[in-house]
Amino acid sequence: MIEQLKDTPTTIAAFRASGEVTREDFETVVIPVVNQVVEKTGRLDYLMVIDTPLKNFTIGAWWEDVLMGLKKITKWHRAAIVTDSNAINKFTDIFSVLVPGEFRGFKYKELDDAVRWVAS
Repeated sequence: MIEQLKDTPTTIAAFRASGEVTREDFETVVIPVVNQVVEKTGRLDYLMVIDTPLKNFTIGAWWEDVLMGLKKITKWHRAAIVTDSNAINKFTDIFSVLVPGEFRGFKYKELDDAVRWVAS
């Protein structure tokens, strides 16, 4: 499931993924908030805390994530992925070189830093 993080600035789309993550999670939680943030600010500042193994993301969830990214590709400003997985953090840092915007991986203990970075 994906839930919106409420204790973050309203200018960022911030979420926590836990348990099984499905296409419906992206359709009903992530995409509406992303659209609101882009409409409000003209750009996408995004934060995802991953509290579940990547194997718990269904194929539909991955597909919706890719589609959202492509639809908003010119709007990406900053994206922080928060997880203690070194592999995910390295991939996130490399991904930043390939697409518009800045993408950065953070450890769980750096969550407050991630929020500040995304919101700046």
